[in-house]
Amino acid sequence: MVTRRAVPPPAGLPGLDPGWSRIVAVPGVGPDAGVTRGWHVLDTGPELVRRGVDAVGTILAVHGNPTWSYLWRRLAARSLDAAAHGEPAWRLVAVDQLDMGFSERTGADRPLAQRVADLGALTDALSLSAPVVTLGHDWGGVISLGWALEHPSSLAGIALVNTAVHHPPGVPIPAPLRLARAPGVLAGATSATTAFLDTTLALARPALTDEAGAAYRAPYLSAARRAGIRGFVADIPVGPHHRSFSELERIADGVCGLDVPALLMWGPEDPIFGDRYLDDLVDRLPHADVHRFEGAGHLLAEEERCGDGLLAWLHDDVVPLRARVPATSRGPAAQVPPSAWSDSSGTPIWHALDQRSDDDGTAIVQMTSGGRAPRRVSWHQLHDRVRRLAAGLHRVGVRRGDRVSLLVPPGPTLSAVVYACLRIGAVVVVADAGLGVRGLTRAVRGSWPDVIIGETRGLTAARVLGWPGMRISVARLPKTAAAALGISHTLGELAREGYDAAAPADPPGPDDPAAILFTSGSTGAAKGVAYTHRQLSALRDLLASHFGVTGETGLVTGFAPFALLGPALGTRSVTPDMDVSSPRTLTAPAVAAAVQASGAEMVFLSPAAILNVVDTADALTAEGRGALAGVQTFLSTGAPISQGLLESAAALMPNATAHTPYGMTECLLVTDITLAGVRDAAGSRDAGVCVGVPIGANRVLVSPVDCDGRATGRATDAPGVLGEVIVSASHVKDHYDRLWLTDREAVRDTAGLDSPGETRRWHRTGDVGHLDAHGRLWIEGRMPHLIVTAHGPLAPVGTEQRVERVEGVRRAAVVGVGPHGLRQAVAIVETTPAARRAGLADPLLTSAVRNAAGTPLAAVLAVPGLPTDIRHNSKIDRSRLSVWAERVLAGERPGAP
Repeated sequence: MVTRRAVPPPAGLPGLDPGWSRIVAVPGVGPDAGVTRGWHVLDTGPELVRRGVDAVGTILAVHGNPTWSYLWRRLAARSLDAAAHGEPAWRLVAVDQLDMGFSERTGADRPLAQRVADLGALTDALSLSAPVVTLGHDWGGVISLGWALEHPSSLAGIALVNTAVHHPPGVPIPAPLRLARAPGVLAGATSATTAFLDTTLALARPALTDEAGAAYRAPYLSAARRAGIRGFVADIPVGPHHRSFSELERIADGVCGLDVPALLMWGPEDPIFGDRYLDDLVDRLPHADVHRFEGAGHLLAEEERCGDGLLAWLHDDVVPLRARVPATSRGPAAQVPPSAWSDSSGTPIWHALDQRSDDDGTAIVQMTSGGRAPRRVSWHQLHDRVRRLAAGLHRVGVRRGDRVSLLVPPGPTLSAVVYACLRIGAVVVVADAGLGVRGLTRAVRGSWPDVIIGETRGLTAARVLGWPGMRISVARLPKTAAAALGISHTLGELAREGYDAAAPADPPGPDDPAAILFTSGSTGAAKGVAYTHRQLSALRDLLASHFGVTGETGLVTGFAPFALLGPALGTRSVTPDMDVSSPRTLTAPAVAAAVQASGAEMVFLSPAAILNVVDTADALTAEGRGALAGVQTFLSTGAPISQGLLESAAALMPNATAHTPYGMTECLLVTDITLAGVRDAAGSRDAGVCVGVPIGANRVLVSPVDCDGRATGRATDAPGVLGEVIVSASHVKDHYDRLWLTDREAVRDTAGLDSPGETRRWHRTGDVGHLDAHGRLWIEGRMPHLIVTAHGPLAPVGTEQRVERVEGVRRAAVVGVGPHGLRQAVAIVETTPAARRAGLADPLLTSAVRNAAGTPLAAVLAVPGLPTDIRHNSKIDRSRLSVWAERVLAGERPGAP
């Protein structure tokens, strides 16, 4: 016999404390008036009372279909644990909706409006009072928002996990839902069988344990018990004639008026509630904090990161009970008049382009292959193209705050498009093709652009991989190809559209969003780094002042982030003939040809590019060597490089002052050191790579690491202290895009670092290093690569440098094996000549490496080549090597790392 009444869950469900379960009798509303319904809820309130802890508020958590309150068990445990450690205590009330979980089976249809009313009746029965933060997942998100709109006086905040309040007209609903709703399929997929339930549980990333899967199935062991699952699917409003459509529209419209703190947490691998719905919610809640958990799927609440993120947000945003618009907002840009650009905020990034609008001198040189003459674009031509494209983009609907993803290689076209977007306040999104198809897809979909501008290859990928946004082609394509790729316009059409039009009269202000630049992905998934116009202008000004860039300097830029700064600096620029997505395709003759064609006095190269430039130096002609002799300044920008490699590159430009600035996508220029400075530092006994002293008004501090390898110490500029490097500059990023938790971690514990009367932006770099007595910064690795031994944390770079002095060692990586806190160091060496196979090094090499290392080594392994990251060939993938070394030393034969 099937039990219709509400009952507690069976004992023994993993992670679920039976003491949290309650059965609540609730007077029915609407068609249920006069009937009392039984609800099962998980409620941590009684446990807090038992502990004598006062709750600061209540989290009202609402599950979706076909889960139940078990979804929030980790949050319940985590919130109680937080309270036990003196953090603000939040009561969690997680409901089982009627006909779901272990609540009563009513046997009645419950459309969306009824479910919102049902939830209100439950909270009335519980006498739930302010402050309340709603938390909803799946269709529970919509219902929780409906409750929020009905209870404004109690509402302190809203949090949502993979849900939707609006579906664009003309776009099919997600395929799994279409299949479940198909005629003749609905009952069989949802109630007669467990197909819909099984499919949903399979969406968890990582996969559920068998025990957790059984717990989710526990309330739904018969067809009668699964009737609510069928009812939920049938109630999905697929069009304006559906019974719940008007209620969904009411909630969707009402969300736009909510001004309480909001948090959107998302599992981007969800095939149902994808980034399309996140973008819609961001547009409705422009003040919301957003975090996309890369790799996570539909059941994000199964992950500890979700609960930790919610509690951190409650602590930061809701406990103070003050609604604010956070820095991570992705809302419409504020209307800032042109006068907002004053002496205190610099000049717009396009200022130099305007100043040289009538100049027929060369602005950009585009190198070509096959011996063809370079293409030259004058300042007048570039300015005219920017003006026309800006007007054309505006005419086709691109507005301030819209995101424009650029899949165009460096050159005149990309420069014109970038400055056109910036002129109208559109946000340029730049992700390096070197991320690969998967990484690029993650970046583009994560930023959810409104427009994609690209060449045929990029637009083909956008079509095949389902990237969002209106598509604009660089070149004109045949009608059939344009239709197949979904192309709306070409750049030529936009330029013609804007021929006689003026640029929009309301240019962006200094604090409007300007760009999202993606990191290399060398330490995890690539992150979108958001910059304002003020910060881009500050970067331009610092570069110009520190390196003495003038209108006659000229730049050769083989490093993508700086390839677009020539017009901003008011100096001509050229990108050598190379594949910018693969830096090691750059050759010394290509650099020389670019210098000769542009008369450039300054050369920017990435460390990965320098390797091949040095290796191909023998191919230089006398004319090429003569061109390189005219270079006055050479910069290796990106990862720190060795003295030997810098000297080899500088030898090709004998009259140039060689610099190797230190920075990252989040703060492109932090410190600087010349080759002479590197040589001077070589006499020091400090470990690591010396990257010099802070540039201009930049500041560098170190947060000391504790014995567990965490940067917990108060930031200091004391010499010799090993810790995480913290930097501050006027051009430090504004925030990470849709990565609220990551952004929070990057600025944690920086309060109080400013001097009296100043407010600075700080960034925790994730790099490990120390400052010396001369104020120079030494980089010793990355925080995740610290080896926490029984004697304390060991940074790898110093040991690697000593090992690389051994004859026959080309490069080295030092990684940890064994349990955390008891890890032992292992040296992995790339030899010359290259080892024939990966494995234990020969005894003679092992002895030499151990003698040179200066620290105990558990083993020495030799490999034909060390694996590097996607974009920076100079950055060794130590995390990958650590896993490989563990397997080798365990007796496996995993092959090359």
